[in-house]
This record gives sequence, C-alpha cells and structure tokens, in this order.
Amino acid sequence: MLAKSLLSGAAEIGVDLSADQVHRFLRYLDLLREWNQKFNLTAIKDEQEIISKHFLDSILLGCYVPKHGSLADVGSGAGFPGIPLKILYPELQITLIDSVGKRVNFLREVIAELGLTGVEAVHGRAEDLGRNSAFRDRFDIVVARAVSRLSVLSEYCLPLVKTGGLFLAAKGPNVEQEVEECTGALAVLGGRLDRVERTTLPGKNDVRTVVLVIKIMQTPTQYPRKAGVPERKPLPGT
Repeated sequence: MLAKSLLSGAAEIGVDLSADQVHRFLRYLDLLREWNQKFNLTAIKDEQEIISKHFLDSILLGCYVPKHGSLADVGSGAGFPGIPLKILYPELQITLIDSVGKRVNFLREVIAELGLTGVEAVHGRAEDLGRNSAFRDRFDIVVARAVSRLSVLSEYCLPLVKTGGLFLAAKGPNVEQEVEECTGALAVLGGRLDRVERTTLPGKNDVRTVVLVIKIMQTPTQYPRKAGVPERKPLPGT
C-alpha cells in the first residue's frame, strides 16, 4: 500500500521510480519511524502523510534540480528534501546541513543504511558555513524547505551558491509578501528573483510554491552576518 502510494504520487509528478528507489524510500520511512520513538524528528507521524508531505513534496523539487552537480540542503532536519533528491538523482553531490547534532546523527545513519554515496551530513549553522571558504561559493544549487522567511533565508543560502547558480526556497501557498520583502536583501546579497512557481501535492489540494533565485554576482564578504543576526535583524526589503 505504501509502495503503491509512493509510485502513483511520483508518477503524477512525472517521475517513474525504480524498484530500488522505492525500496530505499521505504527503508528511509522505517528509520524515521524508529528514530521518532527516541526524539521528535518530524511532527508528521502517519506513514501515508510522510509519503505525501515529505517524500512527494521533496520529489516535486526535483523538477527544478539538475541530475548532476552539487547541492546543499540548508536546515535539512530529517533529510528533506536532500535525501529524497539523492535517491532520485544518484549522481547529484549533496551536502545536508543542520545545526542540531541529533538530526545530523540520524542523517548519517540514513546515508549508511541506504548505501548512499556522494552525500554528506554537516553539523553547523548556515551563517557560520557561509563564512567558511570550504563552503562559500561552492554549490550549484542550494535548497531550503520551510526554514525561515525569504529575507532571512536568502542570507543563509546565497553565500553558499556559486555565481550563476540557483537558490530554491520551498514554501507554502502564500509567499507574495515574503517575495516583496526580500527584494532589497536579494540585491544586497547578489541574487535576482527568477520566478515563482506554484503546484499541488499529488492527491491533495495542498498548494506548494517554489521561489527560484539566480545568483548573479558574488555575495559581499560581510554576509552572512554572525549566527542569529539575520533572524533578529533581517535585511531591509527595499
């Protein structure tokens, strides 16, 4: 039943999953259930809901991600969307970033249990990694899903993106005000809004929005600011 839901939902998006990919998704689901008994990885406990609101929601982002290159998932949490994107595109080099050590430990177990290669889980804050030469300007794509408001999220993510690369923010249905508020931040950080696209989760009326930002120039060296500052003092909207 779970495999059927995953297959049919992915097919509705336009993705044909192999038997091996389905097996990895279901093993991932098992690990989520096991670890959720120890600490709260995700508020969504129902298996069908996890498939819909985490797995398929992540697969939706695959429509905007190339099959090759480097990708960072900022605030990865329980691995969304980074782990599903890795299962979907095995040749994509992925870095999962989270500031909570227990989550990073979980991600590392998932990577090992699923036999994934070309993916690493990094314990750290985006503000700190964005000032680290090993991560700054490194990635073709940086994605973030439900982490913070766009004006703040842009400061977390754009310093990590290569010039010419892409920042993707996965959001809910109402993003107009956030998009308007982040105009000034994007200009300061070297980004340009490309487009905003809306879609719905397979089998549901839940609207999902993807905000796509192109990095057109290097982010000034003073950004990102120190950990906690972007959240407390977002860059001005205009």
